[in-house]
Amino acid sequence: MGNAKKILELAEKYRDYTAENLSKLIKIKSLSGGEKHVMLELKRQMEEAGFDEVKIDGLGNVIGRIGNGKKILAIDAHMDTVDMGNLKNWDFDPLSGDIIDGYVLGRGTVDQKGGAASFVTTGRILKEIGIDNDITIYFVGSVMEEDCDGLCWKYIIEEGGLRPDFVISTEPTALNVYRGHRGRMEINVEFRGISSHGSAPERGENAIYMASNACLNVEKLNDNLKMDEFLGKGSVTISEFVSDSPSLCAVSDYAKIHLDRRLTWGETEESAVKEIEEIVKDYNGIVSVLDYKEKAYTGLEYGMKKYYPTWKLPEDHIAVQRGAETFKALFDKDAIIDKWTFSTNGVTINGIYNIPTIGFGPGNEALAHAPNEKVKVQDLVDASAFYALYALII
Repeated sequence: MGNAKKILELAEKYRDYTAENLSKLIKIKSLSGGEKHVMLELKRQMEEAGFDEVKIDGLGNVIGRIGNGKKILAIDAHMDTVDMGNLKNWDFDPLSGDIIDGYVLGRGTVDQKGGAASFVTTGRILKEIGIDNDITIYFVGSVMEEDCDGLCWKYIIEEGGLRPDFVISTEPTALNVYRGHRGRMEINVEFRGISSHGSAPERGENAIYMASNACLNVEKLNDNLKMDEFLGKGSVTISEFVSDSPSLCAVSDYAKIHLDRRLTWGETEESAVKEIEEIVKDYNGIVSVLDYKEKAYTGLEYGMKKYYPTWKLPEDHIAVQRGAETFKALFDKDAIIDKWTFSTNGVTINGIYNIPTIGFGPGNEALAHAPNEKVKVQDLVDASAFYALYALII
């Protein structure tokens, strides 16, 4: 851990550089599928920092490389953001990128461009001090995560052939070391009724009533879902209800509900579907797991099923322990080992491909998708140091 002091000194030296790089990224709006210009800026920043190689793949991910060793570490930050929401709820311009009172302000500072700005500085630090271990580090600015968690990494692994030995997700962790989170899936249930004139509803079968009864039982399902000591309880909620009928003077002959299902340890796609099928069987409900297929900004159409597996690493896993050791060496205190509430690209990286993954990122996840999103500049500094030292000891 002899490099810890030097790394901290350099991270602090580049404090303003890191904050200003993030500010430039924040000023570029980058919703899912519209990341082109922010990716070009990230690529420019990597090149300016002296990365050995920087490229953009077919899906639009920016991938920078430092080193040529056998062991492969990847550090990931998705560059798309959610939209701004009601601007009246913001105290500042969400695309300002202003740096005020020790914070960088704006949409994406926490979720998740702050991680990218930090790892650009990490690359600069590593190029300055040199890498003396047998490692290659890939720095990944990924796309379309907000629309489809892990799609970018499905492409990187299956189409790009990059399969790291370890991955750090820079999703916000408030500088704690995270080792997993619940999975999720998106489920539709369709109900087919029989229409009749609204003056004689007894002649028909109302699809809205079918769906409504099913909804009440879906709500009750929460009481019986699995519990995991670390990840917590599974959950399900209905996030959309759509209906149709021949007219507003007719019995509804169609209804659809959309379920957001969060999966704890031991819950799977099959078990979750079976639970819903049991609820809707008396209403002839048709259950389906949705697919995602959209065009990236490169024009490539790509997709996957909207099933995002649960994942976690044991606390004694080497990837987690190296994270704890890195934190201790840098900050002279014990790391908090925890989990995310929301979902990340880890659903694919670890949940599907079993690549050991930890989380360490600047900012608090409570500000993700929220108005007045901002990140401490000190968090950016500390994260850039963490990634650098981790790369030298893993």
